[in-house]
Order: sequence, then structure tokens, then C-alpha cells
Amino acid sequence: MAFKSFITLLSVLGAFQAVNGAVTRRVACPDGKNTATNAACCQLFAIRDDLQKNLFDNGECGEDVHESLRLTFHDAIGFSISAERRGEFGGGGADGSISIFESIETNFHASIGVDEIVNEQAPIVARHNITAGDFIQFAGAVGVSNCPGAPRLDFLFGRPAATRPAPDKTIPEPFDTVDTILARFKDAANFSPEEVVALLASHTIAAADEVDPTIPGTPFDSTPGFFDTQFFIETQLRGTGFPGTAGNQGEVLSPLAGEMRLQSDSELARDSRTACEWQSMVNNQAKMMATFKAAMLKLSVIGQDVRRMVDCSEVIPIPPPPQSTAHFPAGLTNADVEQACKDTPFPTLPTDPGPKTSVPPVPPS
Repeated sequence: MAFKSFITLLSVLGAFQAVNGAVTRRVACPDGKNTATNAACCQLFAIRDDLQKNLFDNGECGEDVHESLRLTFHDAIGFSISAERRGEFGGGGADGSISIFESIETNFHASIGVDEIVNEQAPIVARHNITAGDFIQFAGAVGVSNCPGAPRLDFLFGRPAATRPAPDKTIPEPFDTVDTILARFKDAANFSPEEVVALLASHTIAAADEVDPTIPGTPFDSTPGFFDTQFFIETQLRGTGFPGTAGNQGEVLSPLAGEMRLQSDSELARDSRTACEWQSMVNNQAKMMATFKAAMLKLSVIGQDVRRMVDCSEVIPIPPPPQSTAHFPAGLTNADVEQACKDTPFPTLPTDPGPKTSVPPVPPS
């Protein structure tokens, strides 16, 4: 079964990189501009440029980057090891089914609103010879590269086209319990609690449109244009209000005007199984980058046979360096932290000067 092949992923990727590192002669691509270590990667340069120009506003870390990264998760997590072991169809994982079977999968409750980015990506997919599964993961990796502080994500090329939609109920919801969330991630690809925390670094450049539909584009931290550790800081601050209306399923009090806090993020930040790992990200940009990169590689090949794939990570642009450092938003201090990790104290951080921070919405692309 495809999920079994994941155990070879790290060794296979290591072999890819060792071979590529030893290669001195590169392949000249037909475009006359680029070279690659594998000719199969050449077609991706044109797709990369098309994405940057026509979806990502010439290289911005904006709304369509956030939504493209979200789509990588919603497509890939649709896989169940336990269902496969029972002889049932557990989903195809990172196979593009959410785009191919859009009318089915984007109507799942957990994927409300995802149809917008699927439809925005569709014309670009149609212009190129690439499967939906490859395109979704490639677009996510290219988009993240626009965000200062992000790691350069790996991209393995060669996902076959999906033939069936993923089962419903495979995508965790923000109102799910920590038990439910951790169990779902384990069943998808044996993700550990630490890897779940690593994947949630994605929320540092994310925003919500549908949790409170009266305030679309509401960020999860105060710096949604930077891939930084503010998300891990601000989710541990005492909540005081809602950015819009109260009583929305999956939303809890947040510490800043204009910032949304998901129930799932709040509970994972405070659960004994994940709290210390969560806190460890607070002022450790390097750790957050490295663990996110590794977890995203694992996510991006769920359900795939990596032995049949080509490492085309070199096509992904190198992201800009970090442009922010860990801090408390103006008006907040260590006194506002709800300490959850029992092993180590919360780091001492500086507070931004000025009046209390108010977070503006992420503008539409």
C-alpha cells in the first residue's frame, strides 16, 4: 500500500540529494534560461513563473499564498491508514482529488471556502502539463517561498492523477478536541504530536474567512506577512475579546483586536502533550523553520510512492530571510502569558512600543 512506502521517504530523499550533490553536469532546459539536475524538473520553471505572476501578485506573501498553503493540507490529509487496513478506501492523500472532485470535496464542512483557491488555480493548471496533485503541492511550496523567514520547502514530482474523491471527515476541524486532532493526524501518516505542532506553524501566515464570515481575512497572529514565531507567542496570551461576533463554532477569545484564535490552536497550546513543544517555538525561528520543512515534506507525499518521484526542490525559490524577531505585541507582557508548559518558564521577550496592537485584516489578492 502507498502509505507503507513513506518509511523510505527520508532515505530516498537523502539519496536524491546525495546524487544531485555529486552531479557536476546539469541539464539545459528547453526554455534556454534554466538548468536542472533532472530534465523532468524543467517544465516546472514555467509553472513557477506563471504562479508568481498570475496568482501570487508577483511574489507577495498574501492571501493567495495563505490559501494555497491551506489547500496543500486539505488535499493531503485525506487519507486513512486504518481504513486501508480494513480493506476500505482511505483516500489518495496528496493526489489532487480536492481539485479533480471539487464539487464533492469542497462541500465537506471542513473545506468550506476552499473552492475559491481551487478555482483560482484551475486556469494555471490547465495551461501546463501537470497533475492536480503535483500542482497543489508545488503551488504551496512556491507560495511559501515568498514569505520572509520561511524555509525552502522540498518538492517531489510525480503524483498520478486522483481517481476517487477522498472520504469526508478526514480533515480536522477547529472545534475538534485535542484527542480527535492527534488521532486524525496519526491515522493519516503517523504524525507525532510534535509534528502536528510543527505543521501548525502554517498559521503564522494564515487568516480565516469562514469561521466568522462577517470579518473575512482575519489573521491568526499580528504578522501574517512574515513566517515568524508570533503565532506561537500570541496563542499563549490570555484571550480578552473577539475580533468580530461572538459565539462562532471553533473560535475562542483572542488577545488582540483584529486577531482570531481558533479553539484547536488554543487547546493544543495548553495541552500537556503539546504545550512544551508549542512553547519551544516561541523564540526559536530556526527550529520552527526546520521542523515545518520536515513535516511539510511528510504531508506532501501522503499516499504516494516516493520511489517513483523526482526531487525537484531546486525549482522552489529561496525565501527572503526573517524580518522580525520574537516579541510581545504593544500593550502586552509576560504577565499576559497563560503558562502551560510545566518543564520550562516562558521566555522573557521585549514588548513593542506604542498603543496596544490592533491587527488589520489580510487584504484580498
